[in-house]
Amino acid sequence: MENVVEIKKLTKVFKDKKAVDNVSFSIEKGEIVAILGPNGAGKSTTMLMMLGLLNPTNGEAKLFNDHAKEKKVRERIGVMLQEVSLMDGLKVKEIIRLFRSYYPNPLPMKQLINLTGLTGDDLNKRTEKLSGGQKRRVGFALALAGNPDLLFFDEPTVGMDISARKVFWDTVKELAEDGKTIIFSTHYLQEADDIADRIILFNKGAVVADGAPAAIKGNLLKQSVSFKAKSAFPKERFLLFPHVSDVYEKSGRTFVVTDNTDFVIAKIFEDHLEVHDITIEKGRLEEAFEQLTVEQKEAI
Repeated sequence: MENVVEIKKLTKVFKDKKAVDNVSFSIEKGEIVAILGPNGAGKSTTMLMMLGLLNPTNGEAKLFNDHAKEKKVRERIGVMLQEVSLMDGLKVKEIIRLFRSYYPNPLPMKQLINLTGLTGDDLNKRTEKLSGGQKRRVGFALALAGNPDLLFFDEPTVGMDISARKVFWDTVKELAEDGKTIIFSTHYLQEADDIADRIILFNKGAVVADGAPAAIKGNLLKQSVSFKAKSAFPKERFLLFPHVSDVYEKSGRTFVVTDNTDFVIAKIFEDHLEVHDITIEKGRLEEAFEQLTVEQKEAI
């Protein structure tokens, strides 16, 4: 696969503090990648260096095998930063047309409107009259205006209501299916879990996890099989099985903690145990995030 992003030993020092510490990773064409981390972890600084808006102290960041400051690279990227700042005095349709004129192969206006969910009323409003959510949609349209191959979104759904968020993420999935590469940061961890093919998790300026959401959770979190039992469950016998680390009851349900849920379910059926309402509890991304950041901090 073609690497769209190449980060090699990227480091940024502000005075005596390392905001980003020797970070390396690559991103392939068509991937949806979430860059996560607590405040001050280095994720925004890394994105700014990737975009050429901040010079690294050491290392390099390349997009399409070149630096982001090159005109030919800028023509292939779209950016939506957390703070959307729009020129006052222009109607939305005017500012979109202006941005489209900067690119050699812009998206058709009709397609931009369909992708971003802008209404006729939105297009005819002056930018200073827009609500926060409307500004986010316009920012989205401006990021897409040049028909980019690579898109950066920094906290893209802040200020959006539930329906606007759904439109946004449905569009992101559609863009990825068309071969575009998406990089986004968010504090809404469920969005990352639902949308991202891959998560790069930062803490203290370094990458502490990199992989698919399911893999990150699977490597870190305890899974369990929970169910309701019609009679006493043979807890002691199950604790002797490999892959089972605990068995407990809570709120009328029995939980078998395991690193192999298929094994536990097979044993339940082999022993003809009378259980119902079986659920596999796989853990949440929030728990993995806490384990990799908060617990690591406490260990220092």
